[in-house]
Amino acid sequence: MSTVNGQPDYIVVGAGSAGAALAYRLTENPQTSVLLVEAGKAAHPYSRMPISFGLFIDRPGVNWRYFSEPEEGTKNRIIPVPRGKMLGGSSSINGLVYVRGQTLDYDTWGQLGNRGWSWEEVSKVFHRMENFEGGDRHVRGQDGPLGVSEVPDQNPLYDALFAAAESVGHQRNLDYNGLDQEGIAKTQATIKTGRRMSTAHCYLRPASHRKNLEVVTEAMTQRLLIENKRCTGIVYKRGGQNQTVLCKKEVILSAGAVSSPQILELSGIGRPEILQQHGIEVQHELQGVGENFRDHIASRIQWRIKVPNISYNDKARGINLIGQVIKYAATGGGFLSLPSTPIVAFLKTRPELATPDIQLSFIPYAVENPKRRKLHKFPGMTFICYQLRPESLGSIHIRSADPNEQPAIRFNFLHDPIDVRAMIDGVNIMRRIVEAKPMDPYRRDEFNPGKAVSGDAAIENWLRETSETAYHPMGTCRMGPDPNAVVDEKLKVYGLEGLRVADASIFPTMPSGNTNAASIMVGERASDLIKGN
Repeated sequence: MSTVNGQPDYIVVGAGSAGAALAYRLTENPQTSVLLVEAGKAAHPYSRMPISFGLFIDRPGVNWRYFSEPEEGTKNRIIPVPRGKMLGGSSSINGLVYVRGQTLDYDTWGQLGNRGWSWEEVSKVFHRMENFEGGDRHVRGQDGPLGVSEVPDQNPLYDALFAAAESVGHQRNLDYNGLDQEGIAKTQATIKTGRRMSTAHCYLRPASHRKNLEVVTEAMTQRLLIENKRCTGIVYKRGGQNQTVLCKKEVILSAGAVSSPQILELSGIGRPEILQQHGIEVQHELQGVGENFRDHIASRIQWRIKVPNISYNDKARGINLIGQVIKYAATGGGFLSLPSTPIVAFLKTRPELATPDIQLSFIPYAVENPKRRKLHKFPGMTFICYQLRPESLGSIHIRSADPNEQPAIRFNFLHDPIDVRAMIDGVNIMRRIVEAKPMDPYRRDEFNPGKAVSGDAAIENWLRETSETAYHPMGTCRMGPDPNAVVDEKLKVYGLEGLRVADASIFPTMPSGNTNAASIMVGERASDLIKGN
């Protein structure tokens, strides 16, 4: 199959969480040919090491390093928006936390009119893709390609935190990816034997020998080819040269919640006023492209610890880092094997809620700057909160007709009063847990933001001044049956033939938690829809 003259059955744009899974499943049939086009490189030497999430948070070459527009609601700050730029996409640079979400999330998708996307259907896909040794075998998969395991790291801080949470009324949950998400738990992560389980490793590596799969890296998609309301192929740039590739059946956009709407708009698909503003000929009007953007806003509180050598600020700084490297090389454990958080909690801010509405992440160290990931010189710990299902809606639209210019990302964080209330309550809950008696032997003072920031008004102001994204963009090519949706329940773009979208951009609403698992599920589900299953 030639990338220039040959015509594969399918072209998949983006080899990230969804695209890699989709290409793997489609090419299980040797009669089906797929060209997978990725803008980034094949890999990075550090990518299999879990702690690489900290190394890649702002690293050129493996990260798109997007940024948001200044907005009044977040004090006109420019917020970094990291996204993966290599095989595996963000699954190759993310914090590795594995969260399916709540049954309510997917039943809501179904209730909104997306047939085939309720919990009954998607739970089977999660089961099929997982390789996890714990939980109920009827609910959790053990034979899938995606390696998932519970964090094995042990620390007295974890034991104290569990006891503290239980002392203020929050139960322990042995499998938050089971049927009930609520409670505090050891994190389940896309890690096996101390190694990152990205979709590049779990899906593309096993498929690499298939003659019906061709993967082209460092190939930046410029636009889709549209003829008579049908997508016939793509144009991508590689090595400074544009290449045109046609396909026999379909193009599937799996470029992510930032790039998929950008590629649609660059191709003349979207809101006419936006396209015309940038001199792009309107090929197909679709009002919802780039709209319905949501992300999790994250706030972090940090405390000093009074017991030495239990925080990784002590255990992984200076010469001690050498010991951690040796430990990882010998056992696959220690600091370098950790995901972004070893403890998670899914809690309700109000008892009358049916399901949890916030997620907390506990980290046994404190960093000076989330972007730099530099450890403080003193022992510390960090608690992070975000609201699971934000109501505030933003947008992502092109800035120009140049594919190399990143789109304008507008979070619109904390616009909805429901979001503000949930985040304030989440801050208070974090403090209540850490200030509980079981944490007394370990907790020193809260140094960020400090106890002076108290009361609703002060906490809200602090949230607007300091909160960041939790790196979970979604919804910009929303799935639904209404006029403002972009794709239907089969992920087909409305009004066009031969074009689907399959990534987090199609989420109608936000799944409750980290979005990587749901993104992979969408890639898997897309393969079923394309095969007619």
